[in-house]
Amino acid sequence: MEKMKMHSPNMTQENIARIREMFPGCVTEAKGEDDQIRLAVNFDQLRQELSDSIVEESKERYHLNWPGKRKALLTANAPIAKTLRPCREDSVNFDTTTNLFIEGDNLEVLKLIQESYLAKVKMIYIDPPYNTGNDFIYKDDFSTNTKEFLKKSNQLSEDGNRLVANTEANGRFHSDWLSMMYPRLKLARNLLRNDGTIFVSIGVEELSNLKMLMDEVFGEFNFIEVFSWVKTSTPPALSMKSRKTNEYILCYEKCRNSLRYRGEPLVGGDQPLLNTGNPTRKLVFPKDKVYFSFLENGELKSGKNHRVELVHDLQIEGGYATEDFALLGEFKWTQPFLNEEIKNGTSFVIKSDKLSIRFIRVGTGYKPPTNFIKEKYTNPIIDKKSCEVGTNEIASAELRELMGADVFSHPKPVSLIEYLLNFTVNENDIVMDFFAGSGTMAEAVYSFSAKKNINVRYILVQLPENLTTALAKSTNAKTKKTIQNAIDLLKQHDKPHILSELSKLRIRVAGENYKRNFLSGVNFQNYGFRTFKVDSSNLANVYYTPDTIKQDKLKTFTNNIKPNRKPEDLLFQVLLDWGMDISLPIRKEFIQDKAVFFVNQPPPPDTPHTILSPVSIRAWMKI
Repeated sequence: MEKMKMHSPNMTQENIARIREMFPGCVTEAKGEDDQIRLAVNFDQLRQELSDSIVEESKERYHLNWPGKRKALLTANAPIAKTLRPCREDSVNFDTTTNLFIEGDNLEVLKLIQESYLAKVKMIYIDPPYNTGNDFIYKDDFSTNTKEFLKKSNQLSEDGNRLVANTEANGRFHSDWLSMMYPRLKLARNLLRNDGTIFVSIGVEELSNLKMLMDEVFGEFNFIEVFSWVKTSTPPALSMKSRKTNEYILCYEKCRNSLRYRGEPLVGGDQPLLNTGNPTRKLVFPKDKVYFSFLENGELKSGKNHRVELVHDLQIEGGYATEDFALLGEFKWTQPFLNEEIKNGTSFVIKSDKLSIRFIRVGTGYKPPTNFIKEKYTNPIIDKKSCEVGTNEIASAELRELMGADVFSHPKPVSLIEYLLNFTVNENDIVMDFFAGSGTMAEAVYSFSAKKNINVRYILVQLPENLTTALAKSTNAKTKKTIQNAIDLLKQHDKPHILSELSKLRIRVAGENYKRNFLSGVNFQNYGFRTFKVDSSNLANVYYTPDTIKQDKLKTFTNNIKPNRKPEDLLFQVLLDWGMDISLPIRKEFIQDKAVFFVNQPPPPDTPHTILSPVSIRAWMKI
């Protein structure tokens, strides 16, 4: 019997719990009048979440703070007047693929897809700048107030969002790095499903700050683990203090759940049903749930064999019994428990004439992963041999073979991302990487999907960083060589010298390799991607108020669609505005000289067509 509460519910704490679900960073620890520490609402932070201008805070409390945090939060919440334009010529299988590659500042992209992919992404993996003093970070210069921000986002698309070095010369500011990461993580959280997971790679330089930042954004109650990955087998021999071999991967869930992660495969993916010391039980098994792997066709005689007794003779055809059958043995389960397991999809295998039956639960053919990944799953590190997770050197060698030269610095190995995908990702799930870099996530999805014979979709985002500019800024000889190799490769393919073009080239080559070389009989064919580019709105900017318009200006308002925009540009802006998936199949027809787009499926017979032409879009938007 439960103990009686003897009091009414604590509505304050229940309300705090509701706020915590929606805004984890707005609930903190504070002392009550009785000097006891309890959960409390950070009202200053909550006011900032609900405000479009900076709100100053006043009281002391336990929380992460840095110069510019309020502006970073404002940046996350402020709207932008931009859109995504489709680029068929830069895509592969545009009409059939469900994968997306988006070029642009990832903060802008995260804002633009908020409605279309809200709570739809199963897994996010990102490999952001580590703030080592040698890398670049996004400098987000649009957090003043909503009015100024909207004006700026209409006029500035390149200089307003730029990459800058966060070097030792300026103290390698933690604040700059945190202000860059904070809004991106907040927006990424919105895209995760309730059962979704995010993994963030990081070095030791910002490990502690990232942990505190993610505690605030996702809630420390949703923290799962810090995984340690062996990034190199040849650490610098001249290090004065320590030879760094590891990097870290922080793992959080959107809402902590009971989902079991898939790590080390169980032997054969099965577990014994027999357990010495249990009472002897009779269990009846359905004929279609037990696979006799040692006998394709034949007959098994009744009687005791080793530790199990077959109750009656049994005919086997195609590895399965022709009728339900009973076994006697020291089984872990009772008949009701067995029946419930079968309802949940559990199957069984018998591997020898000893009839030692083993069970296979759905999704539990793996042990949970250890928090270190090295030579063996059970050994506390993530690495190559048994785990089949490679190092940076292996990743570089694989890419060198794929691309013909070293064109990426410090790429992550496909095997590492594939290992993380295996934790939770299943059929038709969407995965995302908004620091796409070399495009490793795409190749990992191809490999993972082909091996599992399932369809997994990806969304990749990469800033179109100018490699010629990066080459001029670089002071490291090895880095300069890598960038020059990349530029030379892009020249061969007649592509602009920008990083996102290099990423797409890698993904194309990887996709062709998998289509050509992977095992026959694999149904996965989603090796393409739709390319989109962040651009200003398809609608022309209007800066005039009614009382300032002159007669000679009126003709400029007869069509406020920008002259270089196509019907398909307008279509995808409407899809984003409506919160629709921009990877849906689209069929185009012309009716009465108007472009007609059928999205997802053809209209039923006798249903009037919806014409998404410039005229009808303007009518819909009342402009």
